[in-house]
Amino acid sequence: MIIDMSYWTRVLRKALYVILILVGLYLGIKLSIFYMPFLIAFIISLIVEPAIRFLMRKTKFSRRSSSIIIFIIVSIIIIGSLIWGIVSLISEASHLLQNLNKYVEKFYILTQNITNKISFEKIHLPEEFKTIIQDSTGGILNSLSTWIRGLLVGLLNIITSIPSIAIYFAITTMALYLICVDKVYILDQIEHHFPKKWVFKISTHIKELTKTLGGYLKAEATLIFVSFIISLIGLTILKFINFNIEFPLLMAIFIGFVDALPILGSGAVMIPWAVISSINGDLKLGIAIIILFIIMSITRQFLEPKLVSKHIGTHPIFTLIAMYTGFKVIGVMGLLLGPILLIIIKNVFATLIDEGVVKSIFYEK
Repeated sequence: MIIDMSYWTRVLRKALYVILILVGLYLGIKLSIFYMPFLIAFIISLIVEPAIRFLMRKTKFSRRSSSIIIFIIVSIIIIGSLIWGIVSLISEASHLLQNLNKYVEKFYILTQNITNKISFEKIHLPEEFKTIIQDSTGGILNSLSTWIRGLLVGLLNIITSIPSIAIYFAITTMALYLICVDKVYILDQIEHHFPKKWVFKISTHIKELTKTLGGYLKAEATLIFVSFIISLIGLTILKFINFNIEFPLLMAIFIGFVDALPILGSGAVMIPWAVISSINGDLKLGIAIIILFIIMSITRQFLEPKLVSKHIGTHPIFTLIAMYTGFKVIGVMGLLLGPILLIIIKNVFATLIDEGVVKSIFYEK
């Protein structure tokens, strides 16, 4: 039997190419986490770049002068938001942590009352089934209570670790200033130290990735921020007029996080919240939350066509698989990072995917 070495060389080369890119993505993620302050500074610099160019165009200032002005404005906004956010989070998280058992007990009593109202005889279910439901509800609530307690303790530990936060914030701030002011010099240095072929390929991938992932994330971040702001303002107003809302900032953050998850949305939090409030006798709060949810949905539907110019091109089943995989690998944050990684892989392997991955590697055209 004659072995076609050229064929297997081509197969090996393409397989090695795929493996190297996957290893590169893995290392890239690890390095991004390690150098998180610089990554945050880079992302903020991309966000403020249009403002710097606008100021340069309107005032004829140099890039350095325009960058310093925008940097000062952005720093004031970020510092003010951080101070308010940290103080509010410490206050709300501490209060929730102290009264967590009381809230869990209230919710347990509510579920027991709902279970007791169900006529199991009419639907021909045994009494043992009712007992199983009650016992499992208690176990679920205990597990949820433990998870929330651990999350709140971890959040408070992070927030109250002032020296670490100060160091991260200082490095991020300095990196942001240098990137904004010396962007042209940094790009020139990168081009000087790398082969032109590499620079061309990397810049091509970055442009494509920015066009797809960057545009999508920017649009989604805007929509999530709008949802967060609307929910925060709405819940704060409801609290101010004596509705039963004790943690507006924590709930707004939670709503924003769930709204960031593909397939799910703010309704996954607000609709059950409204239903439970109504069942618990607080019909006014339930109606108010539904009204707030409708306002958020209308605003999102109005903004989404303007911000998201085209679909990212991944079927919901693959997005769901990516969310599940991310959750199993790194936990709750994987629900958010899984689909993002899916978009990156789809972009990097666009040619192979279009041709058919297996066909492209193992079969001649």
